[in-house]
Amino acid sequence: MTAEEEWTAVENMIRQLKNTCEFMIDLAYSALIFGDKELAERVMDLEEYMDKLHTKFELKVLEIGIKRKEDKKNLLGLLRLGVATENLADAAAEIADVVLRGVEPHPILRMVMEEAEETVMEATISENSTLNSKMLGEIKLDEKIGVKIIAVKREDIWFYNPPDDFILRTGDIIVARGFIEAKDALKKLAEGID
Repeated sequence: MTAEEEWTAVENMIRQLKNTCEFMIDLAYSALIFGDKELAERVMDLEEYMDKLHTKFELKVLEIGIKRKEDKKNLLGLLRLGVATENLADAAAEIADVVLRGVEPHPILRMVMEEAEETVMEATISENSTLNSKMLGEIKLDEKIGVKIIAVKREDIWFYNPPDDFILRTGDIIVARGFIEAKDALKKLAEGID
């Protein structure tokens, strides 16, 4: 691997760390506001994913440092950036843990829940779903049921803000943001229930 390819790999890892931690925070707050244990569980899954990603990132930075004899101060800055994203991911997990432990929300949060029009929701694409093997731009969920897919988990890989040409597959876990009323409609579409 050339030096440029190695730095591109580090750049991609930083982007993945940042996107994952932002997504976790978004899910954690949604889980807290709506008392959604399913979203809280997803945050905990992502925290494990983040731990692995962070370790992989640190090892890559150290490998470059040893192989290329990079300036230690620059490498330290990268390692600290990784630690910062890990700390944010841990904070999101702590928020999700509150939901999983069943701690009653503060009255102000309860007021927010009652007034909220939007939520974050998830569903799994089944083999007989009309969404299976379709591009996101083709299914137009925003127009049909009022949701936008903000992430897709395929096996162990997360895709954040997938493009319109992203093709959904059986087993994909989709995470969407939209109107609360659309939650059941999304699950039915994903599961292939008419």
